[in-house]
Amino acid sequence: MEAAPEMELAQTPPARNLNGNWHYQFRILLLGDSMVGKTSLLRCYTEGCFVPSPCPTVGVEFYSKMMELPPGIKVKLQLWDTAGQERFRCITRSFYRNAVGVLLVFDMTNRRSFESIFDWYHEVTSVMEKVVFLLVGHKSDLQSMNRVTVEEAEGLAISLGTQFIETSAKDNLNIDLAFATITNAIYDALRNKEIDLQEGWDGVKVIHKKRTSGLQRRKKAPQEKCNC
Repeated sequence: MEAAPEMELAQTPPARNLNGNWHYQFRILLLGDSMVGKTSLLRCYTEGCFVPSPCPTVGVEFYSKMMELPPGIKVKLQLWDTAGQERFRCITRSFYRNAVGVLLVFDMTNRRSFESIFDWYHEVTSVMEKVVFLLVGHKSDLQSMNRVTVEEAEGLAISLGTQFIETSAKDNLNIDLAFATITNAIYDALRNKEIDLQEGWDGVKVIHKKRTSGLQRRKKAPQEKCNC
């Protein structure tokens, strides 16, 4: 069986040549129990608004946003908002293989949602060898109602080999930071060849590939000697 053709990383482009195009697409999942605020977090990030009581997600919903990484790398984030209810878990699981990043989201005021993070983590790692995680403690604006300490969350993040960030969609606190952190981590993993790009996998799409120019590919035809 022939090996799948290797995909190449995009070359760093001058910012003036972006022209609204994007060089990569990263698919990122938000996972966590129901009602931890995944939808509010996503809508705050993509729409710039706070929705106090969004309708529960049924199955999977999609959002997207552009992000530019220095120096001039433009990334399209395809963000998947997943349902946390048990009855939708079979639908959610079907999306794991085509994601490169996962935000593990829990509610700082809900101890059970924090304790469920290990289950979400192991569900993903059971089907994916390499995925970039970020632990997110949401609803930090309700600090007086916290049932999880920052020290506990940081300890869990260390055990999972990732970082921890507190967020609040209501206060728009650290929302951009969370998505910038995971996007940069994914890009660093690509540059360090910690993530293999394979044909048929949609976790990362590379739009600007290194190509050999047509002039370089074609050998110059020998000129016939003029007999005049």
